[in-house]
Amino acid sequence: MNVLIIGSGGREHAIAWKLKQSSILEELFIAPGNAGTKSLGTNLDIGVSDFDSIKKVVLEYKIELVIVGPEVPLVEGIHDYFLDDQELKGVQIIGPQKFAAQLEGSKEFAKEFMQRHNIPTAAYKSFTKDNLEDGFRFLESLKPPYVLKADGLAAGKGVVILENLKEAKDELADMLTNEKFGTASKTVVIEEFLDGIEMSCFILTDGESYINLPNAKDYKRIGEGDKGLNTGGMGAISPVPFADQEYLKKIEDRIIKPTVNGLKKDNIAYKGFIFFGLIRVNNEPMVIEYNCRMGDPETEVVIPRIKSDLLELLVATAKNDLKNAVVEIDNRSATTVMLVSGGYPEAYEKGKEIHGIENVKDSILFHAGTKFNESNKVITNGGRVIAVTSYGDDFKDALKQSYTSIQNIDFEKMNYRKDIGFDL
Repeated sequence: MNVLIIGSGGREHAIAWKLKQSSILEELFIAPGNAGTKSLGTNLDIGVSDFDSIKKVVLEYKIELVIVGPEVPLVEGIHDYFLDDQELKGVQIIGPQKFAAQLEGSKEFAKEFMQRHNIPTAAYKSFTKDNLEDGFRFLESLKPPYVLKADGLAAGKGVVILENLKEAKDELADMLTNEKFGTASKTVVIEEFLDGIEMSCFILTDGESYINLPNAKDYKRIGEGDKGLNTGGMGAISPVPFADQEYLKKIEDRIIKPTVNGLKKDNIAYKGFIFFGLIRVNNEPMVIEYNCRMGDPETEVVIPRIKSDLLELLVATAKNDLKNAVVEIDNRSATTVMLVSGGYPEAYEKGKEIHGIENVKDSILFHAGTKFNESNKVITNGGRVIAVTSYGDDFKDALKQSYTSIQNIDFEKMNYRKDIGFDL
């Protein structure tokens, strides 16, 4: 079967790497892809939101299955675009329709969903500029730190945590009246601060049944010891050592099952991945957020631990046949360490030549922000550049291998965190 993956990051490279191993794959296309995906299939120079161009290549290359990697095209309604087009109707899409994608696209929608289905999450209220004074009063009723979240997509930058009440009020006013995060902050969700350790769980669902994928923990801050600015993710490990069978059962019974059943009760069609961002508070799991796709860089440790044929699982999802699916998971740990451009997550330069990729033998390199220049050299093309993924008997062994492999790679101002897994 011919397959198209939409996206250009480490997540999409990892999915492409896995699909390439499938016995039922004929041709693989990636739009737009990166320097790493080029060796696995055909890169197509198309933006993830250019639905008309995506339609053309789907018809031209007789693509039967489309996997949507990033959240933006899902929130913009790519699945609905396919359903509404006579020529595309028969093409299967992995990724929810626009209404369901609000689980990620709107914090308020997600919170209301969780409240409706008794899914444990932080107490909250949402505000617009029309009830700003009510927002101030709600902040006064909370204990610090104060958590403010832009309702819409803000590229991972729409969450602000502040210790000082005056600063929190000023920030709320800035988000709502000055639209600090654009239309994403027309509504702002204020919620109680939860103190605990975080992890992520992932499922693949056809809307009726679901399968659990390996869990993971990622590291978002740029600085060691989880200090500094938030990033798209500096590294990840899988499985999470503190998530024993008892704790995973709590997650399944209190969060995963009620979410899938809630979607059914609300008649929300859902076909694709669900990412559960969780926090452990007094040994109880609570939901921080949903994502309507796989996380990045978690995908770079989750996908390598799936031993089953991923394409067969995705086809079963498309055909509403997941109830019969069995997933085999590798017992080894997997870790990834992200190599990033100097200056990231603030201003950084692109176009730096990357040396030594060919010398890495004992890790898997998933390209996140790379491309080929005119001389056919691999150069940097983003803030997060390459994820260095390794296996090990435990996460410490795997990390050791990732850090050993990194010594072979070099580009100007290359940066990475040397303490992934420090809190475990």
